[in-house]
Amino acid sequence: MRSVPEVSRARPASVSCQRARRPSRSDRMTPSSASRASAWRALRSSIPSSASERTAVDVHTDPWWGSTNSPSVVSSSAFALDPDRGRIEWSDIGRRCTPRGAPCHVLSTIVSTDGRLATMVVAAGVRCMVMRGGTSKGLYFLAEDLPGEPAERDDLLLRVMGSPDVRQIDGMGGAHPLTSKVAVVGRSSRPGIDVDYHFLQVVVDEAVVTDRQNCGNLLAGVGPFALERGLVLATGLSETATIAIRMVNTGGRATAEVPLLRGRPRYDGPTAISGVPGTAAGIRLDFEDVAGSSCGALLPTGHLVDKICGVEATLIDNGMPVVVLRAGDLGVTGYESCAELEADDALRTALEEIRLAAGPLLNLGPVDALTVPKLTLVAPPRQGGSISSRTFIPHRCHDAIGVLGAVSVATAALLPEGPAASVAGSVAGGGSVVIEHPTGTFEAAVSLAFAADGRVVVERAGIIRTARKLMDGFVFPRP
Repeated sequence: MRSVPEVSRARPASVSCQRARRPSRSDRMTPSSASRASAWRALRSSIPSSASERTAVDVHTDPWWGSTNSPSVVSSSAFALDPDRGRIEWSDIGRRCTPRGAPCHVLSTIVSTDGRLATMVVAAGVRCMVMRGGTSKGLYFLAEDLPGEPAERDDLLLRVMGSPDVRQIDGMGGAHPLTSKVAVVGRSSRPGIDVDYHFLQVVVDEAVVTDRQNCGNLLAGVGPFALERGLVLATGLSETATIAIRMVNTGGRATAEVPLLRGRPRYDGPTAISGVPGTAAGIRLDFEDVAGSSCGALLPTGHLVDKICGVEATLIDNGMPVVVLRAGDLGVTGYESCAELEADDALRTALEEIRLAAGPLLNLGPVDALTVPKLTLVAPPRQGGSISSRTFIPHRCHDAIGVLGAVSVATAALLPEGPAASVAGSVAGGGSVVIEHPTGTFEAAVSLAFAADGRVVVERAGIIRTARKLMDGFVFPRP
């Protein structure tokens, strides 16, 4: 219970692989010493003497004698070439073979049916996984596969995403803040924590990468990603894996319960969340120490209600800094579509004035170049929920509502007074607040207590989300 006061790139090597016989199954599982020696000789002779970086080389050594028109490869061997030490190290396919800060250099060869080199593909890519997390989509990287220097990392991610460009046509971004996100995950050195999760928002139309906020939606994919990459191991008999996650952006902690099937993340299941078609396996997320994690306090001004630019607001941070406003006070109903609200120039101007004024009050300083705070317009519920919402993130209207933003809004609805409390309907037992949004509802379980001196104590905050692996491979940044 928390009481809250108020790369450098190495030149790719070149190698050709000869095949004398079709290896047995055991040969295909692990390369023989002869295979390693042969690969080493070929690689070592072709690596420039000036190369100093460790270079990851994905050498396909087991071509299957298929049709003459379509040779294929059924397994591959990953070697890490270290020119300084003069040796090759074997690692499982898919393991990282580069040091922190050096993108993975991949060289693949395919041997044709007549034994001659048929195809060689040389590329400088970085391994990543594309996942849907909640109602967002992003790229997930191992921390060690990205440059350690923030400026180099951010430059790489802008080129990967295709920013700045409103369409992000030359990158992996989806031309919307909800699909231009990055999760950087690594094994944690902190006691009681399994993995560290660093969220990065890549701005679509500006050359900006920011980590001034968390993302609870991508958080839903961190547990499965950690299992996929072997950062966390689970037994084949377990039905769930409990993973402790430190949110690097704010220092908060979350615990994820990830469904398993034979020791691997399970993605199919019966859980439906608004804004995502179909169903998937539910992932429970419980939050600890997130109140005031960005602003220093749950209520940074010490007040339940503040007046900003003549409009009543609750400034709150229970995992995400949010300015909660009554929709009616800004001349709208709060039931409009996102398109209608984004087309209202007067509304957007007023919201930006409020946001800029709220930044210093939230201890965020000037926020003109930041993606926080978010602004949520609230109104009485109309679909059987507890409260209706429309959220700006901060300049586009969210088709749903962010995870941690929802936790903050739900907390505001449970306060004794304020814009959210004034329009909220009934709240289910256990502090379960159902927030209506443009594409459905979002349920957040929040429990509050009130100390004798009036301080608000956050006892519990939790949600259910889903995530799904969409693609795993290498991403190739714009030159």
